[in-house]
Amino acid sequence: MSSAIAEKPRAAAEKAVVANVRSSPTPVSRKLRQEPHVVELNPRLEAADVIDRAAHAMIARFTNGMSPSALAMAQFDWAMHLAASPGKLGALVDSAMHKWIEFGRVATESMIDGSDDIRAVSKDPRFKAPAWNELPFRLMADGFELTQAWWKEATTGVRGASPHHLRMVEFAARQVLDVFSPSNWAATNPEVLTTTQAEGGANLVRGLTNAIDDAERNFAELPPEGMEKFRPGETVAVTPGKVVFRNRLIELIQYGPSTNEVHPEPVLIVPAWIMKYYILDLSPQNSMIRHLVAAGFTVFCISWKNPGTEDRDLGLQAYRELGPVAALQAIEAICGPAKVHGCGYCLGGTLLSIEAARQARDGDERFGSITLLAAQTDFTQAGELMLFIDESQLTLLEDMMWERGYLDTKQMAGAFQMLRSRDLVWSRMVHDYLLGKRVALNDLMAWNSDATRMPFRMHAEYLQHLFLDNDLAEGRYKVGDSAVAIEDIEIPIFAVGTETDHVAPWKSVHKITLMADSEVTFVLTKGGHNAGIVSEPGHKNRAYRIATKAVDAPYVDTEHWAGAAQARDGSWWLAWFDWLAKHSGEKVAPPPMGAPAKGYAPVADAPGAYVLMP
Repeated sequence: MSSAIAEKPRAAAEKAVVANVRSSPTPVSRKLRQEPHVVELNPRLEAADVIDRAAHAMIARFTNGMSPSALAMAQFDWAMHLAASPGKLGALVDSAMHKWIEFGRVATESMIDGSDDIRAVSKDPRFKAPAWNELPFRLMADGFELTQAWWKEATTGVRGASPHHLRMVEFAARQVLDVFSPSNWAATNPEVLTTTQAEGGANLVRGLTNAIDDAERNFAELPPEGMEKFRPGETVAVTPGKVVFRNRLIELIQYGPSTNEVHPEPVLIVPAWIMKYYILDLSPQNSMIRHLVAAGFTVFCISWKNPGTEDRDLGLQAYRELGPVAALQAIEAICGPAKVHGCGYCLGGTLLSIEAARQARDGDERFGSITLLAAQTDFTQAGELMLFIDESQLTLLEDMMWERGYLDTKQMAGAFQMLRSRDLVWSRMVHDYLLGKRVALNDLMAWNSDATRMPFRMHAEYLQHLFLDNDLAEGRYKVGDSAVAIEDIEIPIFAVGTETDHVAPWKSVHKITLMADSEVTFVLTKGGHNAGIVSEPGHKNRAYRIATKAVDAPYVDTEHWAGAAQARDGSWWLAWFDWLAKHSGEKVAPPPMGAPAKGYAPVADAPGAYVLMP
């Protein structure tokens, strides 16, 4: 009876959040959204805007979400300024001539004594195999690398052109050149030729089979081969726990203790909603959550629902209120008034930062510390993802999402693959289709294929206010009626960046040391956006650097930070566990699983139902 009574205010609060979102003006265009009175004065514009949105959505289907207008404007800007720069044009002609002369010299020396200056300094992994040192393949690689170098000169340093447009043109040129790399074609790849000769063409038969299988799976929207071995709750996401709270957007998982005593301050993990939460609870040996529980912490984790068309109007505020805010209320009911250590990964870290700034503004002291894993709060250096963020691109993306109600996983996966097309597209095609080999799926690769959708309103607001306008970093992002500021956060912060992150570059993550008015411990670890975070103790070749900036200490820029930081071998997890323990109280008996009397009775075993939603 008490559970049913408690459920009513939660349901009412949930409806209020959604009603608040729905009561705001329907998005018509970015300008009209900022000036809703224009819609009232010109009602015909709303119908016209619907037609425009439908047309843009049709274009997006043919371009896979890329704006042809954005690329055309970038190319025009580059071409016009280049045409008006005779000095630059002359330098490019001179560079081309010298590169041809250099190529001729190296080709001659290669045939005489086998020396090759270009190959000696090459860092392109596509041409690292010894077979590329043999003629004529070394000359093919040399010619390709010289061509790449010339196009980089041509698409950079053009005075007067927009830096954003130049980056777009450079990126587009690199994408086109990557198509014609000699490593991509059987007739010009010595590794493929050698394998084909040794196997009598069996590799090409296997490659064709692999290509057909991938095409069939893609057409039928089936997961990659081997995904069935990594089903959440069976082989991954198996840390024991209970779902103690569920609303229309999240399930809150409380993990059972594995020690007799725990620190009194619980840990709330807010993962990114762009993917399933269990990257932090993969296989037992590399589950960060399992290791955190074993270190004596009470751990709660949000599992986001995979949204559908019915969730199109859920915005960032709904994600904050139905996510970490609702989770904090549940944790307080279960664990009492103890402070909570917040931990956010990627987008979840950005959302956690917004809530921490809101608490600082309002005098709310529920967080005792926050940990940000590959999470950005300032987006001015957000890496090559910014290539896809301008008004033209956002308009097309927004209208594509407007038609469906969400951003499909294929569009997100395609964008990330384009950022690393050399490694994620072309090298994979050579390996799978020309060499006829398959890399067996591991738990991290399987998780990476288990993407989620993003609601229209939330993703549009995220791209507009955070990526494009950088409102959070510049003090314009509003929670309620007034703005919040990262500078207001005074609780201790532990932030982690990864060296080769192409989603949240570490130099962008590091800006939290400049923005927050608190003690910040920053860690830079080996690996990328995902593999750098999944860095369990005992993992081979793991290392990191760590430094703590006191509240009143001067800022250290990224160029000098590495020299000041302490280098350590092993997993950064252990340093984080020690940091959490330092900011926690003496251990006590574990709290109960859920709080049935307060309306938070366990409703399912972990990992819950939301993580299994297709």
